[in-house]
Amino acid sequence: MNCQITVTDFVEQGTAVYIKVKVYDYQKNHQYQEELRFLGEMLYGELIHPKKSPLTEECRLEIIAYLRKYFGRYPS
Repeated sequence: MNCQITVTDFVEQGTAVYIKVKVYDYQKNHQYQEELRFLGEMLYGELIHPKKSPLTEECRLEIIAYLRKYFGRYPS
């Protein structure tokens, strides 16, 4: 595990889920707090964006996998 992920809050509205997360990236020794969102099966937010994320690639991918499993949202 390359990071610690904590879902602090979430709200479901139709097919959308708005999620507040805290993420600690062990390699960068830094904690981040941000809102992400599922719109249908797609996950959005700068924290997990391939080019905008401040996280290490391993941590970014770990967050995506964790949240997909947590909310049962898998791409078709």
